[in-house]
Amino acid sequence: MRAASPAVVALGGGHGLSASLSALRLMTDRITAVVTVADDGGSSGRLRDELGVLPPGDLRMALAALCDDSDWGQTWRDVLQHRFSSAGDLDQHAVGNLLIVALWELLGDTVEGLDWVGKLLGARGRVLPMAAVPLLIEADVVDAAGTTRRVVGQSAVAVTTGTINQVRLDPADPPACPEAVAAIESADWVVLGPGSWYTSVLPHLLVPGLHDALHRTRARMIVTLNLAAGDSGETAGMRADQYLEVLQRYAPDLRVDAVVADPSAVDDVAALSARCAGQGSRLLLRQVGRGDGTPRHDPLRLAGAYSDVLDGFLGDVGTRELPDQ
Repeated sequence: MRAASPAVVALGGGHGLSASLSALRLMTDRITAVVTVADDGGSSGRLRDELGVLPPGDLRMALAALCDDSDWGQTWRDVLQHRFSSAGDLDQHAVGNLLIVALWELLGDTVEGLDWVGKLLGARGRVLPMAAVPLLIEADVVDAAGTTRRVVGQSAVAVTTGTINQVRLDPADPPACPEAVAAIESADWVVLGPGSWYTSVLPHLLVPGLHDALHRTRARMIVTLNLAAGDSGETAGMRADQYLEVLQRYAPDLRVDAVVADPSAVDDVAALSARCAGQGSRLLLRQVGRGDGTPRHDPLRLAGAYSDVLDGFLGDVGTRELPDQ
């Protein structure tokens, strides 16, 4: 039987990271979410521009995903996610964004402020920024005519049309959050994805301190593929196996132990299987989406898939494909 409460680090941002956290919290309370800090749109972008702080939105969403199931936790989760609707400056600001920034100003410490919000929610885990400074994402995008243009900003890159050839961060060598590095180094498992591939998943590999920690850690790594592979925006037209190809391009020496994918989002199972076999990864094809037809992960189904992956590695080292059950 698998040892209780493995230490898991989940990397990502936005709705994708919320999906993995909602599943992982059903399995363990030793969770650390390492969150991208490149958002430049909406409430987060306004606070970032006006106050010079890390964009709090993705951090807020991760905290909400980890909140306690009690009335206390659920109420504070709703407060955190509530957005004002007005004709003034508060319009569309999330309460949680304002609360997080207020704690940062009062305490003068980003990590301590997030820890206090976690205590307020009874969060089952910890939420950390991936870098100590706000980041800007830039991408080189090739259009249908073969012309390359530079797209600047996470919100712009996420909805760009064309093929992304290169993505980078500004600053190019940002300081990683020390607590995030320590969490990766001491983890039993690391979960990468799902999420916007170029703007939420890959940026972690572009922060040198995190990149090195991911290559140094003894933790096993799970890559979770998206439910709506390549349907629009930054990954339009990409097949499921190409997500792994892009990941390998940015981190060719990164060991990926397992890949979790929903069959409905895999247009070429043979290509994905071959890609996983070529990089020494086990592939688990399992229905992990909700049954309502929307491209959203079901926490119970995804938790079941993660549990199967963890159990499949107990006492067994190899690269076999995990059976579909």
